[in-house]
Amino acid sequence: MQSGEVDIDGSLVASHSSVSEDVITVNNGCICCTMREDLVKMLLKLVKEKRDKFDHIVIEKIGLAKPAPIIETFCSDELDSHYLKLDGVVTLIDLKHAMQHLNEVKPRFVVNEAVEQVAYADRIIFNKIDLVSEAELEVLTKKIKHINGIAQIKLAKFGSVDMDFVLGVGGYDLEREDLFQRLQTVEIYLRVPFTNG
Repeated sequence: MQSGEVDIDGSLVASHSSVSEDVITVNNGCICCTMREDLVKMLLKLVKEKRDKFDHIVIEKIGLAKPAPIIETFCSDELDSHYLKLDGVVTLIDLKHAMQHLNEVKPRFVVNEAVEQVAYADRIIFNKIDLVSEAELEVLTKKIKHINGIAQIKLAKFGSVDMDFVLGVGGYDLEREDLFQRLQTVEIYLRVPFTNG
């Protein structure tokens, strides 16, 4: 599932898929507000009509989007957790431009979306490692680990990582003892002003 003005990635996925898969594209707004009802409807429809035909549903947010509303959607009463559950949040970081986005100063009471994406991530992919120096990578790694010290990190070129790193995360498994503590830590972190240290 994809949200955005131009469906580039959906076309790439469909053209490179070895099996007959459905790529659902939603181009009518921001998933964090106007599309939330559409997201619930589409997920429920998939569960009802094709439950036995898929193992995973991947929701891709393009650009700097807030992950919290999607996470909240999976925690709502509208979705039946017996058939559908949030597995995890994977954040892909463009190392070449990451520092610019992480250091962006926002108006008071507005959370930096790049920081929020890192804070909520269960897994983080450092992409474009070939475009940054070792020193830049070290500074960025320190900054990312300051925001989220528990997410697993993979280094990548062209976003290439094993599917096992992206699927089967278990980040939002309600049986996890540390889940509530982790979510509290994220919320507290996002309320404290982020310093450029």
